[in-house]
Amino acid sequence: MYDGRAGTLIVVRISVILQRRSLQRRFFPLILPAFFIAVAAGSLHAAASCNPHAYGAKGDGVAKDTAAIQAAIDACASRGGGTVTFTAGTYLSAPIVIKSGVTLHLDKGATLLGSSDHQDYPPRAEFRLPDLQPLVSAIDASNIAITGEGVIDGAGESWWREARSIKDHGILGTGHPRPKLIIFDHCRHVRVEGITIQNSPMWQLVPYYSDDVVIRNIRILAPAHSPNTDAIDPFASSHVVIDHVYADVGDDDVAIKSGAINSPGPDSPSRDITITHCTFMHGHGLSVGSEIAGGAQNIRAEDIHFEGTDNGIRIKANRDRGNDVGHLVFRDIEMKNVKNALIISEYYPKVLPPAQESAQPITRLTPHFHDIKLENVTATGVENAGAIAGLPESPVRSVVLRNVRISARRGLTIGHADVSGDDVVVKVTEGDAIVKAAGANVVLH
Repeated sequence: MYDGRAGTLIVVRISVILQRRSLQRRFFPLILPAFFIAVAAGSLHAAASCNPHAYGAKGDGVAKDTAAIQAAIDACASRGGGTVTFTAGTYLSAPIVIKSGVTLHLDKGATLLGSSDHQDYPPRAEFRLPDLQPLVSAIDASNIAITGEGVIDGAGESWWREARSIKDHGILGTGHPRPKLIIFDHCRHVRVEGITIQNSPMWQLVPYYSDDVVIRNIRILAPAHSPNTDAIDPFASSHVVIDHVYADVGDDDVAIKSGAINSPGPDSPSRDITITHCTFMHGHGLSVGSEIAGGAQNIRAEDIHFEGTDNGIRIKANRDRGNDVGHLVFRDIEMKNVKNALIISEYYPKVLPPAQESAQPITRLTPHFHDIKLENVTATGVENAGAIAGLPESPVRSVVLRNVRISARRGLTIGHADVSGDDVVVKVTEGDAIVKAAGANVVLH
């Protein structure tokens, strides 16, 4: 925000400089108006604040505030950007759309609550497939943010009940869509910070074909029984930072994606993604895939704590949804009481190949997993150490394990994969610690 005293001080300094150079008379009348025009423009942008109550919002959790919230967003956008502030209260809403330059700020005690009326979510294409409009979205927008100490709640229970009665309810494009909670579609310079996101009907926070996305210091919640409530799904996005996130959900805590099942293409990769200082409780763990038809490169995860998740680290695809996936680093990882510590599999939704597996022709959707490094990994109370399973026609290449210690009931199965490492200890109570299947090339110390 513009400080008038600071502006005066700058003008005085300009004046002094010009006096010293004997140029004040010639140039100062030109500089001074331009200076104040620039300051005024900056002040207008910084000062734009659009309270939904000023546009008719009740914030009582009963009346739908959709029109008032959208009017506040549009008003800020028309002024070149600004902040839409939700003060304490419950703002019941159907879908809203964020515009360029606009920040949604939810004060402590403020909740943006999704309508439970399914008819409030109109059909529209998402991810190039038939879907429903999410509660909060932005399309082709830049310099946008969602901040504060408040809550965005998708009121997903009625959607979950319906989904559990439908076969393949979690697969995109099967004719039974559920709205996502927040989607940034082809956006740039996005920030989500401080808030709690919870109870989405399906995926909760999705950067889709977006660039320069920072997600920091947030909580994402959903009951363990809630289907497909992934916390964060970067989809064909780049330069994404996920930092200090606490996730306790019903599906993947993070799932990096880049293309749908049987995608005709073209699909762009997800790349240059960092995931740091996160805690993942219930959920399916940290995943790359399974819908990864555009590939994924340069993924780094450090200082991640898993407790009670179905999986720890999981890289997953199949012949109908893969591409090039490589240069992945997982470092300083702690797992407690997870079912599967490590899964790298090109057979999703299964983990291991069928008994009579043979090589098949390579297509544009054949997964190619390579250059995967795990360092300083500790896993205790684990059911299965896991599996590294490549396709006969596309083995997993160059998996490196360093300082990895897993205590599990059952061991690590490796097939059609090249795995090497130092200081690797797998302790099991049943069977062999390392099971070598067909095509395994394993050198561990």
